[in-house]
Amino acid sequence: MPDLLIELFSEEIPARMQMRASEDLKKHVTNGLVEAGLTYASAAAFATPRRLCLTVEGLLAASPTTREERKGPRADAPDKAIEGFLRGTGLSRDQVETRATPKGDVLFAVIEKPGRPATEIVGEVLENVIRTFPWPKSMRWGTGSLRWVRPLQSILCLLSAEDGSEIVPVDVDGIVSGDTTEGHRFMAPGRMSVSSFEDYEAKLKQAFVVLNPEERSRHIWADATNLAFAAGLEVVEDRNLLAEVSGLVEWPVVLMGDIADEFLDLPPEVLQTSMREHQKFFSVRNPKTGRIEKFITVANRETEDNGATILAGNQKVLGARLADAKFFWENDLRVVHQVGLEGMARPLADVTFHNKLGSQADRIDRIEALARMLAPQVGAKPDLAGEAARIAKADLASEMVYEFPELQGLMGRYYAEAAGHNDGVPEACAEHYSPLGPTDDVPTGPVSVSVALADKLDMLAGFWAIEEKPTGSKDPFALRRAALGVIRLILVNDLSLSLHGLITQADERADADDLMAFIHDRLKVVLRDQSIRHDIIDACLSMPGNDDISLLTKRAKALQAVLETEDGENLIQGFRRANNILTQAEDRDGVEYSFGPDPKFAETASEKTLFAALDDVEARIAPAMTAQDFPAAMAAMADLRAPIDAFFTDVQVNSENETLRRNRLNLLHRIRSTCSSVADLSRIEG
Repeated sequence: MPDLLIELFSEEIPARMQMRASEDLKKHVTNGLVEAGLTYASAAAFATPRRLCLTVEGLLAASPTTREERKGPRADAPDKAIEGFLRGTGLSRDQVETRATPKGDVLFAVIEKPGRPATEIVGEVLENVIRTFPWPKSMRWGTGSLRWVRPLQSILCLLSAEDGSEIVPVDVDGIVSGDTTEGHRFMAPGRMSVSSFEDYEAKLKQAFVVLNPEERSRHIWADATNLAFAAGLEVVEDRNLLAEVSGLVEWPVVLMGDIADEFLDLPPEVLQTSMREHQKFFSVRNPKTGRIEKFITVANRETEDNGATILAGNQKVLGARLADAKFFWENDLRVVHQVGLEGMARPLADVTFHNKLGSQADRIDRIEALARMLAPQVGAKPDLAGEAARIAKADLASEMVYEFPELQGLMGRYYAEAAGHNDGVPEACAEHYSPLGPTDDVPTGPVSVSVALADKLDMLAGFWAIEEKPTGSKDPFALRRAALGVIRLILVNDLSLSLHGLITQADERADADDLMAFIHDRLKVVLRDQSIRHDIIDACLSMPGNDDISLLTKRAKALQAVLETEDGENLIQGFRRANNILTQAEDRDGVEYSFGPDPKFAETASEKTLFAALDDVEARIAPAMTAQDFPAAMAAMADLRAPIDAFFTDVQVNSENETLRRNRLNLLHRIRSTCSSVADLSRIEG
């Protein structure tokens, strides 16, 4: 079985496209081979800035011959029916068989397709893949019609086996396949021939090209951390930057440079962001002070001066970038000291948040009012919550955030500290956007929590009020994320809040019931991720007070814990039996049996025991529910399992004695209402 090697060599491929492109090459080529009858043992794809590579091992040397039998119309069918059958098979009338069947003579076609050599199939598949490759952006060059992300220069396509290798002929707009590739652009220019993937990978490394992007990443990180450690420093981890930089170089050479003293007092986030966004540099931090003191850059070549010239050029460019950042920082601080953060925020009155929801300043006023109202419920002082809300978004008007929008919030904290704010207000400026996702840290400081909740509830209620809700996969205002943020803030901080009332306070035009349904949908996802069953969630959502997310979650977890026990599982069966008998009787009789059973009509010991058990359980459930002690309430409910089982074993509910029958049906109603005071067990499945 031969192995296949493909390389598509071009000008530099943008780093952000390389991983997806290598995956697409693997998927489209292997799918095409399999559809044509060529199976394989394994496949792997790689990318460097100048090449996409695919290796396929254990490929069939040829596709198998296939034999297909098709049943056609009766032999005496109309001519048009027979002609249509023949066209579909590609055969003539004398090439089909006539066979006797219980329904008469029927035409049968046997279509045999001979196998084809792998070289022929691979060539067709690869040409089609190249011409239809799904680049996010592509270009044409010269006079040809071919589109590629950057000008395609050569195609390597090779089938190799123990007895040698052969070039698979491919011609795409004059680019003819061969068995050669190129090494590093500067350190090993010129072409070289290869005979297999192993030979290809080894010769590339000799020519200063590391083919595997994961190997490049490991090399970069190891060298960077070793350089930093030797200087008593540490590299700030940045996985996205590492992936990007490994896609910019074929032969990574890691260098560590200095940051001029005049920039060392800039906030570390400013240094890190400026170096990452503009220069693709890693930040190197002093673990004792937390300051960013050096940078790591990754060159694409070795030099005789060990990178000294490269570092000098990088440091010069970095100095100019950081001079801009320092200017923004000092100018923003000057504004803060002159007019305070509320003064810095004044231009936001001229910034539209949404044409139906007013300016950013209008939104800040709404957030302040809501944060003040929330403050006592989350343990914050209303004046501090209001103060934080007024200045939390002031940094949106700063020059630093204008240049680096991803620093919003973080810069707000620095400016708040510079303005003399304290007692959790600076932290609220930094944290009120959080959590931004399912794994993001959740604020726990009372002031931060009050402003973060107010910010997200204002978003949700406002957009609900103007009918700008998410639809399908479209959520332009990130309202699903806002709802998830509300849920996580409440659950992590164990807050008991009536969201229905808060939504109305945020914007009385909003349909609070509809928005609560939206929030409940997000909560279902959260609870399912915690292995809470969907029917248990529904059973708890049906209860009063379901706008208290914390209460609802505790109820669901307690109910699941009970239902995972034998008593809980059997109680559900008893409850379902009682509910079914009662529902049927009420439907048949046209009355509701809810007038309270009388124990004096209890005939059997099990009937009397059930009355006593209900008295005991109800006396335990009521205070437990008042105290929101759901485990205790659920445990009390589970104690009904045995007396209910015994009751149904000994007692005929639909007695011929009408007085006994009514009393027993009222007793079933008492079972239903007692259990339903804890959760809507009718929604439990199974």
